[in-house]
Amino acid sequence: MNTFGDIFKRSFLEGFSGSDITTGRIVATLSVTAVLALYIFAVYYAASKKTFYNKTFNISLSLIAMITAGILLAMQSNLVISLGMVGALSIVRFRTAIKDPMDLMFLFWSISIGIICGAQMYKIAILMSLAITVFLFLLELTPAGKGVLVLVVNAKADSAEEEILSAANRYAKGVKVRSRNLSPAGLDLILELRSVQEKELLSAVSGISSVVNASLMEHSGEITI
Repeated sequence: MNTFGDIFKRSFLEGFSGSDITTGRIVATLSVTAVLALYIFAVYYAASKKTFYNKTFNISLSLIAMITAGILLAMQSNLVISLGMVGALSIVRFRTAIKDPMDLMFLFWSISIGIICGAQMYKIAILMSLAITVFLFLLELTPAGKGVLVLVVNAKADSAEEEILSAANRYAKGVKVRSRNLSPAGLDLILELRSVQEKELLSAVSGISSVVNASLMEHSGEITI
């Protein structure tokens, strides 16, 4: 005699028998995912061609969407497979460092497309991709703030610091001494500042008699407005 527990387990397992995962459904899901994966490929290429374009990473984005959709289809087909996938994916660790936050956005976009298409919500995937593209290129048009400049000065005497700071304050704002190194050879000074008169600033500092060398460069860190 079947108990309530046996009937419940049988009905629960039959719900994941995978009878509704047809070949046509698989082909449709992977086809839509492939089209959107190629779309992500094109958007990433257009968005990153001005900086450092990574073709290998771009190819990986397209394949990740396809793989994710396939995994989701397999998880829907059978309860045992879904539990096995959860267990297998929980022990996978990705150690590749993401240097650009924009790459992280594209990676999450690719995974999301795979999940949404695997759930046969194609309209959501298409509309989301279009919305992301519009917002991406609109936000790129916003002006960035002026970066912080770094002035590196080498002088023969430590008494030159006062003249250097005076010249820097004439052509720049927010002048801060970040490093001061005094040696028998002279003074090495690193200043952080903001200026729109870069040529005038460099000429004024280089014109000081005790200054041997002066270099002005843009800070490589994050730009603040």
